[in-house]
Amino acid sequence: MHSEIQKLSDTKVKLTITAAEEDLKPHKQQVLAKLSDEVKLDGFRKGTAPAALVEKYVDQNVLQREFLDTAMSALYSQAAQMQKIRPVGQPQVEVKKFVPFSSLDFEITADVVGDIKLPDYKKMKLAKKDKPAVTAKDIDEVLKSIKTRMAERQPADRPAKKSDEVLIDFKGVDEKSQPIAGAEGNDFPLILGSNAFIPGFEDNLIGAKAGEEKTFSLAFPKDYGVKALAGKKVIFTVNVKAVKEIIEPELDDALASKVGPFKTVKELKDDIKKQLTLEKQNQQDRDYQNELVGNIVNKAEVAIPESMVKHQLEHNLQEAKRNLTYRGITYQEFLEQEGLTDESYVETVLKPQAEQQIKTSLVMSEIAQKENLTVTIEELEVHLQVLKGQHKNDQKMLAELEKPENRQDIANRMLMEKVLQLLTSSSAS
Repeated sequence: MHSEIQKLSDTKVKLTITAAEEDLKPHKQQVLAKLSDEVKLDGFRKGTAPAALVEKYVDQNVLQREFLDTAMSALYSQAAQMQKIRPVGQPQVEVKKFVPFSSLDFEITADVVGDIKLPDYKKMKLAKKDKPAVTAKDIDEVLKSIKTRMAERQPADRPAKKSDEVLIDFKGVDEKSQPIAGAEGNDFPLILGSNAFIPGFEDNLIGAKAGEEKTFSLAFPKDYGVKALAGKKVIFTVNVKAVKEIIEPELDDALASKVGPFKTVKELKDDIKKQLTLEKQNQQDRDYQNELVGNIVNKAEVAIPESMVKHQLEHNLQEAKRNLTYRGITYQEFLEQEGLTDESYVETVLKPQAEQQIKTSLVMSEIAQKENLTVTIEELEVHLQVLKGQHKNDQKMLAELEKPENRQDIANRMLMEKVLQLLTSSSAS
């Protein structure tokens, strides 16, 4: 096989591939073996007839079509490796000459990942940060949460007061009585004084009784996270379905023993401090890695084909829509809340995000290749066994772990972890 490459742009090439009979013979045999399962010949079980006999009786149009698909796919992959290119997406294929099973000339125009220029990533460092500290306030907040979770909730036949829990249905509309997306809920348990809702909402429910309906107007804060609602006036209608008094337990050794394997409050506090320290350290490590990788990626130069960005963009858009559905709002409602159009959201939010995701992935893969980092079959199998042990009672998850595409995804993530370890270790030395 002979191949030549013509660079059409930084991210597009044309391959001219010429194959002789000796190059094509293995692919013909492969196709005949496949078709033998579909050809019924007297005296032979399916799949056992000689290739020459199968070729004689099989539909020649089918044979040539299958042959071209198989041969061109394999030769294209071989040529891409020879020319050291990384094709992406579906290429354009044009057969220039085909003498059945003896010679084949064809051209392929394909999008490719352009040159990747890496910075001196092993010398990139970040300022060291102090180890995260856990304060008494941090521990008290966890203890408060534990007491609230372990508290008794007794129905109260009286007006609601601060620290009570009220069960409510609520709905918010604008001044034209149009519903506001995200400002509606049913059977919502709200602790008065928790500041879970916008300022003023919980204050309006103090004094309400079970079965009472309250209507009041509020303005969203000017710095509210949803731009379309920032500073906007909303009319809320709230039905109070129940009022419950929260009776928190005493913070003593008895409570500690109910929370976990602790004999004393001190043991509970020590464990909380240990867990918080671990969480903060893990978060600091993740932040460090993200900043380090971000710096490396920003200094790298990568030519990304537009088709690759488009594919990632479509994936991100569908993922965003699914997440919005889980939150109970439509894509259009989300755009209205954010003051965006479909075009502006895609161009200003999703497209830069897609480009950064692709660039990061390509840079990390390039580093893995440069450093000869790999994930062995043995390493993958050990990791899969650990995952299977964690989900041994989840048959659906176990089935997912057996799928080739999911195994590959896990292997890719393991490889990226190795790259992260390398980069972190280099930056710390």
